[in-house]
Amino acid sequence: MKLQSAIHALYPPQCLTCGAETAEDFSLCGGCWREMPFITGLVCDACGVPLAGEGSGERVHCDACMMAPHLWSRGRAPLLYQGTARSMILAFKHGDRHDYLKPMAQWMVMQARVITGADVLIAPVPLHRHRLFRRRFNQAALLGARMARLMNADFCPDLLIRTRATRPHQGMSRVERFENQRAAYQVPQSRQKLLKGRELLLVDDVMTSGATLAACAEACFDAGVLAVNVTVLARVASDT
Repeated sequence: MKLQSAIHALYPPQCLTCGAETAEDFSLCGGCWREMPFITGLVCDACGVPLAGEGSGERVHCDACMMAPHLWSRGRAPLLYQGTARSMILAFKHGDRHDYLKPMAQWMVMQARVITGADVLIAPVPLHRHRLFRRRFNQAALLGARMARLMNADFCPDLLIRTRATRPHQGMSRVERFENQRAAYQVPQSRQKLLKGRELLLVDDVMTSGATLAACAEACFDAGVLAVNVTVLARVASDT
């Protein structure tokens, strides 16, 4: 404890985004915390997008999820993919800012505990091997592993594999995104026994249309999973 105090005296904890002095490591200053687009209030129970109005305690769904229900049951995200949150996620994925991992996982766990049971298996959305080679890590796997430790849950980083490369979703319509991801994932035979009778929590960094998560959920149901829920770090507010 004395050593830690001495270190903090020499090197005071700094805000993760602006560098201002903070009370503890891996945290945000008051100004950056207020600018962080946390999702609060009423949300769609399936995809986590914010909704207008006040909650009545009943589960509600957005128009998109009512018109085209997802294969998974429930979904949550702590952040909107905009502003400071978007900058942090891009720095995490492409700028090796792994010091963001601890608070990001904690924010996700707070949402995940709302929709999961005690005996949950956590698994990340996989990257294709070519993209994994270029990036050197799977950001969803890092988030999932940290969440599993915080939740004392089982974690399987290779539950799913990507069977083919898919095109980037930029500029695609919702229908095109779902078609692009169709049959792109598989649960290997050696991992299918982990899913029998289990509840699965799929983890990813960002959800827009939900096409990627839907394809992963379909592969898991084909392999015998009992139920699937999803948690992402950030939710794109408008599904385009």
